Amino acid sequence: MCYDPFVAQPRAPRWLLLIHQIPPTPSYLRVKIGRRLQSLGSVPVKNSVYVLPRTDQALEDFQWVRGEIVAGGGDASVCEARFVEGLSDGAVEALFNAAREADYESLVREARRLQAALKPAGRRRGSSRERLASELLKLRKRLGEVAAIDFFGAPGRGAVEGILAAVDGGLRTPAEVSAEVVAKPGEFRGRTWVTRAGVHVDRIASAWLIRRFIDPDARFKFVRGQSYAPEAGELRFDMFDAEFTHEGEDCTFEVLLRRFGLTEPALRHVAEIVHDVDLRDARFSRPEASGLERLVAGIAMRHKDDDARLRDGAAVFEALHEYFERKG
Repeated sequence: MCYDPFVAQPRAPRWLLLIHQIPPTPSYLRVKIGRRLQSLGSVPVKNSVYVLPRTDQALEDFQWVRGEIVAGGGDASVCEARFVEGLSDGAVEALFNAAREADYESLVREARRLQAALKPAGRRRGSSRERLASELLKLRKRLGEVAAIDFFGAPGRGAVEGILAAVDGGLRTPAEVSAEVVAKPGEFRGRTWVTRAGVHVDRIASAWLIRRFIDPDARFKFVRGQSYAPEAGELRFDMFDAEFTHEGEDCTFEVLLRRFGLTEPALRHVAEIVHDVDLRDARFSRPEASGLERLVAGIAMRHKDDDARLRDGAAVFEALHEYFERKG
């Protein structure tokens, strides 16, 4: 077949489908396959038809599941697909986001239960602190598992991360908190600021704050995983074990304001809105929170690249700050 530049070429398939039939017995096979498909992050588009984004890893995963189904006496096929009529790509992405949002909501409930179990540092016994720290690590592991199959960036992840960071801050002893870096704008210049990839509201707002009021020459680095050992000259923010992250009930943006002595009233307004969006606890009940949440979600949907998210997000927070500064 010759390539004709004037004829529209077919798009490459975006999806992999697993089409299967499982015999009624043994009954455990259906449960086993259902759990396996769920663990892969696949979602059903029809009865016995599951979908994943087309990648080499997804192909290997579906092939393993197919082998298990066939070995159990069933029948299965794996095929590449693109939707022409009926379901759209956007609708399929929405199915994935709905599934992951449900996972995040479950984690939020457990994280809030853990947060409620925190006692003031002075009254918290060592054994209780160790137990809560162990539960925190388990929730972080589960969050990592869900994030690994969050193919399209469901917005609920930020709320879970915020609460877990708050729990981590609440578990710190007074000595640990007092030993943390306390600085003023101007002391940290030309540094590399490290945070987790897939930035959302608190990290986007904090990056804007850092470059606008703390370190005009800041460079940003995005890393995977919950823990990261900084290289010389690097500072971490809004991530596990970071120099600047959630403390108690404060999000990272609020912590940066306090630790760098930024007391401008307009920034306090922005901080309250960021807090309400990030932690979803309605602490300040800011009416602007729902609008900002949708704006940031739109930025995340528009850009997979973190630098692009920071660029668009900076324009949003600059405008928000300008509004409160002029409003007085």
